[in-house]
Amino acid sequence: MSDRAWQRLDEMPYLLGQPQATGIIRQQPEDFLVDEILGFEPDGEGEHWMLHIQKRNSNTAWVGKQLARLAGVPPRDTSYAGLKDRHAVTTQWFSVWLPGKEAPDWQQINSDEIKLLAAIPHSRKLRTGTLQGNRFRLMIRQLKGDKAELESRLKRIAKEGVPNYFGEQRFGHDYDNLTQASRLFRGELTRLSRHLRGLYLSATRSQLFNQVVAARIDDGSWNRALPGDQMMLQGCHSLFAVETVDESLEQRVEALDCHPTGPMWGRGRVSSSLEVEALENRLLAPFEEWRDGLEWKGLKQDRRPLRVKVGDLTWQFADEYLQLDFTLQAGSYATMVLRELLRVEVASAHE
Repeated sequence: MSDRAWQRLDEMPYLLGQPQATGIIRQQPEDFLVDEILGFEPDGEGEHWMLHIQKRNSNTAWVGKQLARLAGVPPRDTSYAGLKDRHAVTTQWFSVWLPGKEAPDWQQINSDEIKLLAAIPHSRKLRTGTLQGNRFRLMIRQLKGDKAELESRLKRIAKEGVPNYFGEQRFGHDYDNLTQASRLFRGELTRLSRHLRGLYLSATRSQLFNQVVAARIDDGSWNRALPGDQMMLQGCHSLFAVETVDESLEQRVEALDCHPTGPMWGRGRVSSSLEVEALENRLLAPFEEWRDGLEWKGLKQDRRPLRVKVGDLTWQFADEYLQLDFTLQAGSYATMVLRELLRVEVASAHE
């Protein structure tokens, strides 16, 4: 595989064309607010404690370690549904396993960076991915651009969603996670922490998916069903296969009730067929080393929607800022909404 058979995200196509408006994000943590939507309520009994935490300028994993220290348990006995941005103010749930142990005074976790919002017993461990989505409020400052054109883009985003690319943070500085993944697959990295191994495998899988998204934007099929597609229902992971595309299915796709999907590579036969299977095989043929490596490391084939619905999207303009409020399903990136809207710079203190 050529070292540059793949495209960087900034080389991949936009839904609405490359934006001309500009702005700055994350001048302060309060400019990037994220609230986790768990999708269920803790049941009030059991040997796991569910802790609703607001954090500011803090890593999710670091907060988990602080909770473990307070509870007197190893870090492996704490868990969370997903990682949240560091340079932000975010709320999310953690769980701490305390079998047969008395809970500490959870209020002791409060600090300038951490605020306890609720502590409730629960019967099960909180596992990665066990969340419905996230609610965002983003402030873009020093806004420059045609507001009428921005509003036109916002209306289309609300109606059509955005490409469900993985964000650049998935790939590490200068896409180094892909370089390291290739070294791993060639047997050049033999001693890796579980964390780094997971990062490299995840980056490779994500890049293959992004390549498929980019190609289907180019051919205009990213937001419509093709024969052989595996369609995913909005708001869940249920799939159904498409053999022929009829008017009823076209209407459902246009209404964002279901979405075409792309492969998250791993062991097993791809679940697409017909036209889509041929397309995916052709697009990913140059990446045999990555595909074989992911299978060798034991990952299993999965599917991810090519687009994401931007729910409850509202916006507010002022002289030199734009405030956005919206929701996304779990695993999708707020930065991919911004990508379709304007060219953003991160405040220098957070670069």
